[in-house]
Amino acid sequence: MRIAIVTHVVRHNDGQGRVNYEIARAALAEGHQVTLLASHVAPELAAEPRLKWVEIKVGRFWPTKLFKQQVFALKTAIWLKKHKKEYDVLHVNGFISWARADVNTAHFVHGGWLRSPYYPFKLTGGLWSAYQVLYSRVNARLEHWAYQRSKVIAAVSEKVAVEIRANGTDSERIEVVYNGVDTSAFVAARRAGSDRASFSLPGDACLLLFVGDLRTPRKNLDTVMKALLQLPSNVHLAVAGYIPGSPYPEEAKALGIGERVHFLGLVKNMPTLMHSVDAFVFPSRYEAMSLSLLEALAAGLPIITAKTAGGAEIIDTDCGIVLDDPDDATALAGAIAKLADAPDLRREMGAAARLLADQFGWARMARRYLDLYRGFANQAGATATSSDVQQVEGGAAKAV
Repeated sequence: MRIAIVTHVVRHNDGQGRVNYEIARAALAEGHQVTLLASHVAPELAAEPRLKWVEIKVGRFWPTKLFKQQVFALKTAIWLKKHKKEYDVLHVNGFISWARADVNTAHFVHGGWLRSPYYPFKLTGGLWSAYQVLYSRVNARLEHWAYQRSKVIAAVSEKVAVEIRANGTDSERIEVVYNGVDTSAFVAARRAGSDRASFSLPGDACLLLFVGDLRTPRKNLDTVMKALLQLPSNVHLAVAGYIPGSPYPEEAKALGIGERVHFLGLVKNMPTLMHSVDAFVFPSRYEAMSLSLLEALAAGLPIITAKTAGGAEIIDTDCGIVLDDPDDATALAGAIAKLADAPDLRREMGAAARLLADQFGWARMARRYLDLYRGFANQAGATATSSDVQQVEGGAAKAV
């Protein structure tokens, strides 16, 4: 089977990129040929003999991300049209190419975020805010168009599936395929134990962990910090994410909790960090499916999240607390206090979290995608065979 996948990057430390990395690895392990149309591919994957990397270069001179994405979409569509005989199955990710796809993975639904009551941007809110509204509206239309043209849409959570259905896409074309997690990495970290010192974290505090993009209000770090104000001084927060351009370090100082909020930047050794904290706090205002949430489950952390976060649907009372309103700082503080004062409860919930994570391995996810591919490849083969038979029969009739 010859598989073509279109995505911007294919690597470990990127949500969508990691999903496609694992799919490509599983396909290669089964002996399939894989073509990746991407701007970056992990070196160890690019070196595989059955993998072809078509590097899609997008110049830095394009003024915005919106323009760059359009250039990427056009370049991939041109290559795919020219080389359509070189692949049996085409897998894309949202609106990423103008080509018609067999499988389209929905990692995010811009229309859902745009309709969310927590969407913070307005056309009248200044240049940056107006651009965000334009970006969301354009992507919402393009995604809808791409999903309508795809044969199967793989939604990364039930929340995403509901939003795509609400946009008018037929339910029978939607499959929920949850992302995966490498549970083995977290088993090794658990054996090694906590190492707060390596992250310069306090050893005697009840330590919460927040992971996400620190440049957007969507992840909702501001509400977590407001909740921290209502909690005892021994409750601290570790924050993992890219710091440059983030307003939150200064906001923490302005709130008077600068010494209790520890900004760690991008963390490479996430398993060790997660085994060094007491709970995972992630009340995102909008999320499709967070890989960090699955990693926290694999690390055996109690989860505090909100219904607005994709993935909250898999969290039950055995392993976490799901809030109705992500912006309710008092309710969030109450949930944190419930865990902060109960180490035995945290251990029980952590054990349940690890059991749940075992159901979401990368291998399971990759098998789902390969099964989808096989269905399309078999269908294409049957169509080609039928066409060949008709041509032979037609030729025999003429000969007679």
